[in-house]
Amino acid sequence: MRSKTVFSLLLVYMFLAMLGAGLVIPILPQLLNEFGASGKAAGYLVSAFGLTQFLFSPITGNMSDKYGRKPMIIVGLILFALSNLVGALASNFTVFLLSRFIGGMGSAALVPSIMAYIVDITSDKKRTRAMSFLGASMSSGFIVGPGIGGLLAELGTRAPFFTSAIVGLLAAVSCLMVLPESQRIGLQIETALKKKDNIFIQLAQSIKSPYFILLLIVFSLTFGLAHFETAYPLVVTQKYGFTTRQISILFMVCSLVGTVNQLVLTNWLIHKFGEKRIISSMLLFSAAALVLLLLSANFFYVMIMTMLYFSFNNILRPTINTLLSKEAGNEQGFVAGLNNAYMSLGQIFGPILAGLLFDLHINLPYLFGALVLIVSSAISMKRLGRNKDDCLQHNNLMQ
Repeated sequence: MRSKTVFSLLLVYMFLAMLGAGLVIPILPQLLNEFGASGKAAGYLVSAFGLTQFLFSPITGNMSDKYGRKPMIIVGLILFALSNLVGALASNFTVFLLSRFIGGMGSAALVPSIMAYIVDITSDKKRTRAMSFLGASMSSGFIVGPGIGGLLAELGTRAPFFTSAIVGLLAAVSCLMVLPESQRIGLQIETALKKKDNIFIQLAQSIKSPYFILLLIVFSLTFGLAHFETAYPLVVTQKYGFTTRQISILFMVCSLVGTVNQLVLTNWLIHKFGEKRIISSMLLFSAAALVLLLLSANFFYVMIMTMLYFSFNNILRPTINTLLSKEAGNEQGFVAGLNNAYMSLGQIFGPILAGLLFDLHINLPYLFGALVLIVSSAISMKRLGRNKDDCLQHNNLMQ
């Protein structure tokens, strides 16, 4: 199969994985009314996805190194379809929460395996652009998910989940039939002989790794986005009076513009300013966009601020993923699993805190999210350059 076709399929699968995380967001107010729950419960629904993603990502990353990328991608797509089917049939909050746990397991199988697959089939020279497209797929899926969910919800609150279950099953069949394996058998055997620690030991060890700052930024980026998306429908519904249709339009338009900006601007910005400046500045700009969102209820003003926030996030993700892939060596699945674990931590704590803070005051989720991004920008400015020197020293010692 042509590499371009394979790459396109991988982008679609990644899009589906991230879409599942955000599908529930625009219909949160309706679901909370249906289940008689509060803003705190909204945080639990969104973070449940990240919890199982966090627990299983390093495991599935190791398994993709050991058994191959394709089997784990198929498993992830099947779990994705199952989670949406359970969500569509859920009659109470507990069952719906279970569907989110299953979805997180599916994402844990998909994301690190797809990242490792792309590293397997690309050269160092082409990897930045490949990761840019992958980042666009991840970000647009996480952002478009709420838009699609809101539009389909006009047919019924469960319509988005039935639709996604069908799409996920078709994707799994297409993967089984047409996607080749990317990893060499010899490398699988070599990796299988290496004993891996459990997730908590891996996280503790990652603190001393030369790429810890990058992992920390992955957490902050995902924390901010998940925090934002959980609070967004609650804030604009209660504070600004926006409808589900308006929320869907905002997410769809802003995600499209953010994705285009990512594809057009990321490589140019990196070559002109370098990764360190791009990462620190995009974190700072994202924080500013969160605060500015609180200043006006005008629909088009909110659209512009949301568009900027998504664009800054979209540019950040492939920049970070590219730097991480350069440090991973032959354990792309393992490092991609850690990457996904830190993303999952952001998806766990971001929504939970957003729900809790929203119940305290409607503006607190945005203000706290901005604070996290500002602190992360300052850390990246101070430590990222030193981190690069540590990586070079680490590599020299290994040679």
